[in-house]
Amino acid sequence: MLGEVRESTVSVSGQVAKLRATEYARGDFRHALVIGNTVKILTPPVAATQWLSNHTDGPAALVVPDATREDFSRVETIALGDSDAVAAIVVGDIGDIWSYPLLNDIFRLLMRTPAPQLIALGMTRYWRAEDGLRLDVAPFIKALEHAADCTSVVLGKPSPDFFGIALDTIGCKAVETVMIGDDIATDIGGAQEVGMKGVLVKTGKYLPQDLSGTIRPDATLDSIALLPDWWQAQVAAM
Repeated sequence: MLGEVRESTVSVSGQVAKLRATEYARGDFRHALVIGNTVKILTPPVAATQWLSNHTDGPAALVVPDATREDFSRVETIALGDSDAVAAIVVGDIGDIWSYPLLNDIFRLLMRTPAPQLIALGMTRYWRAEDGLRLDVAPFIKALEHAADCTSVVLGKPSPDFFGIALDTIGCKAVETVMIGDDIATDIGGAQEVGMKGVLVKTGKYLPQDLSGTIRPDATLDSIALLPDWWQAQVAAM
């Protein structure tokens, strides 16, 4: 939160989270939210752990980066190959580890009866790395959903449930909260879907064509460095 404003909260993600938080899954926070007056990180693994505890009876297979596995320490897990008892398959962005054999292994499990629940740790389409744009987890989830004729449970942005958990954590209503991010779909679109305002930052993965689509940010900032001035202007207008 920037400034003490009565009944108002700023939720910051993307580039700001990278500046304000400690390492999460190889040092990026593309799927997380920074929420509240102090730095609190709400990550998809936290939401997924809670969901698995409440909705599954059996172990989960994890298709996630090694660093993320530590966040599932309270979850009963099983190797993807030991598939007889798997109740859920949790899929995150694993970058260059993706391969046709791995996708096909997951697909075969999803075609079983009863099928395990496919869980997506966010639905971000792509992100910007040092060498340019890279596919994120959403394209692989969409491929699996299409092939296996199933629907994933999304426990990350832009899931309304994920934003709802964030709002519950800080004890604010959606109309009192502003989301700042560089992803027009998962940050701005996801926030607006639950009634929050969305401020798009023109850095990181931002592309000029983001402003020509159906999602319209409530405000845009050329740099996150302009956020304090923008916020103070909102306060003065109240």
